[in-house]
Amino acid sequence: MTFSVSTLCLASGAPLLFRIDSHLLRGLGAALFTVGFVMAATPAFADENILAVDNGEVRCRASKADLTRISLKDDRFVSVSRVQTGVEGQDFSIVHEPTRGDIYISVPEAYSKPNISFFGTTQKGLVYKFDCQIGGESAVQVFVGNADIENPSAKPEVLTASGSLQDRAVGLVRAMFEQRPVTGFEIRDAARAPVNVGDMKVQLLTEYRSPTMTGKVLRIENTSASPVALREELIAGDGAIAVTISNPNLASGQATAAYVVVPAGR
Repeated sequence: MTFSVSTLCLASGAPLLFRIDSHLLRGLGAALFTVGFVMAATPAFADENILAVDNGEVRCRASKADLTRISLKDDRFVSVSRVQTGVEGQDFSIVHEPTRGDIYISVPEAYSKPNISFFGTTQKGLVYKFDCQIGGESAVQVFVGNADIENPSAKPEVLTASGSLQDRAVGLVRAMFEQRPVTGFEIRDAARAPVNVGDMKVQLLTEYRSPTMTGKVLRIENTSASPVALREELIAGDGAIAVTISNPNLASGQATAAYVVVPAGR
């Protein structure tokens, strides 16, 4: 999962969750969910900071025309495994830098696929599957930390059954922000390809699913040349229980994370 957000929003707790009482722009919100959506936090080609889990998948960007560096926090790569076909247009190169243990990736001009994928094994015995979308002319840096090492004491969030719907939604948003499991919820880290909706590039990164409620971690990027003020109604579909936007005021090229809670099945 990849998203940089304003820590202050959830740390302060209070104003993070907003009831969806207005019907303004609900049609756009429903359309956004249909295509599959959003998250954000970094403008295109900025450094990416990602938390991953052992045997998990790392979704990242890779430069189309320059080098991509992938570095592990408090760890180092010891081996990288990928399929090499020997066919022009289907192979990319990886160089392992032995001093720091980083890897450097270059994609040839004739490469025909929209992404690159490979497995990396670390000095601490962790294995990550990398799936990186290709794009852009600038060099890219990706920094990967391990969620269990970063926060070993993280405990699952427990949503009290007797609590109000609002209180349970607040707990779900808090857990999504902190990337923690929630008792009774299945976490699906299956980021979809971003899509353009008007002046916004949106992407669904993670879903928390239960029989009664679904939480969505979204990335939203302002691709227009002008600032945009996001409102809850812009990203919430009909029947949404709650929505939180980390940074509702986006400059041109800026992105933010959003957390949406909807009834199960929506």
